[in-house]
Amino acid sequence: MKKTLFLAAFSLLMSNAVMAQDCCADGGKLKSYSFVEVQGGLEWTTTDAKIDKLLMPIGAVSVGHYFTPVVGARLHVSGIQAKGRFESMDKDYKWNFITTNADVLINLTNLFSKNYSHPLNLIFVGGIGLSNAWKNDDMKEIVNNNPNMAPLAWTSKNRLSHNLRAGLRLETNVTKPIGVSLEFDANSMDDRFNSKTNDADDWMISGMIGLSYRFGYKKECCKKVEPVKEPEPIPVVEPAPVPVVEKKLVKKVIEKEQAVKLHKEVFYAIRVSANETPSAIMEQVANFIKENKNTKVSIVGYADKGTGNPTINKKYAANRANQFKDDLVKRYGVDPSIITTDSKGDTVQPFAENDKNRCVIIDAEGIRVIKETIEVEE
Repeated sequence: MKKTLFLAAFSLLMSNAVMAQDCCADGGKLKSYSFVEVQGGLEWTTTDAKIDKLLMPIGAVSVGHYFTPVVGARLHVSGIQAKGRFESMDKDYKWNFITTNADVLINLTNLFSKNYSHPLNLIFVGGIGLSNAWKNDDMKEIVNNNPNMAPLAWTSKNRLSHNLRAGLRLETNVTKPIGVSLEFDANSMDDRFNSKTNDADDWMISGMIGLSYRFGYKKECCKKVEPVKEPEPIPVVEPAPVPVVEKKLVKKVIEKEQAVKLHKEVFYAIRVSANETPSAIMEQVANFIKENKNTKVSIVGYADKGTGNPTINKKYAANRANQFKDDLVKRYGVDPSIITTDSKGDTVQPFAENDKNRCVIIDAEGIRVIKETIEVEE
């Protein structure tokens, strides 16, 4: 009998020890960790040339910390050399750059899972930083040999550019000390980054493979939960019936305001600015203004680069925009104060086809009042 009781007590103690060991057998639940990483791959600075003409190698190094298994941050430094191209001259040019970013990292896999050990993790990357560029001798030579080109977008004191980044990365199990990653980023930089002036931010797309070392893991051991004693059931008292009151519905007309937009394009023959007869597009613009309140209209004139010269093209583009405005005012009685005009000449070519750039582009915004019948309780 005594031997039986001893064996039972020993078995109970051993089972409790095994439970405690299993509870923290893997060190506990992941809380935070730090990492360093090196990356290498390819980058492409977008322009009108094909991708295969502009691909260049890129390298990066970063150090960071995950404050939770979901949210982290890193300091990321990347760069080597970028490439631009003039298709019309069949000329490439290169320059050196370095970009430093402060990035936020969101582990989307851990965000939706309580188990933080996954073969692969999908991570969102978003950040902001500065990029510096130098050694643009190729572009300087092209500009010097072609005086009719736009001037070099760099100055000796102005080579810094902002860098806004968004991307996604796949990373192997974050609970392991060594990790491999695949990252794709889209970086928005200042217009002068690639030395061309386009009145829009330059974009650099990068894809990199990385090798990381993780360290400083902090974990918490699971806690034994004591069983909760079920409380005594509380007697249920049936509530008194609530009298039903019939509600009468009546119809009511209400007005809602909705923001609306209009985008139109009008094309012209060479050296033509006038609109000889009211076109269907002009009538659509006029009707849009009449049907919506607080309307604002922007009319921008353009000229094609294939004919004329910048001075003449600037004039033709301005004439087209102003003539379209005058026709709206004279033919349709539009208030001129709601219309703004601008001329881009041939500095901006909105269309790939040369002849289409002899045009005006109209953008209008207004508020439309919509009537709706609803039923309400009286």
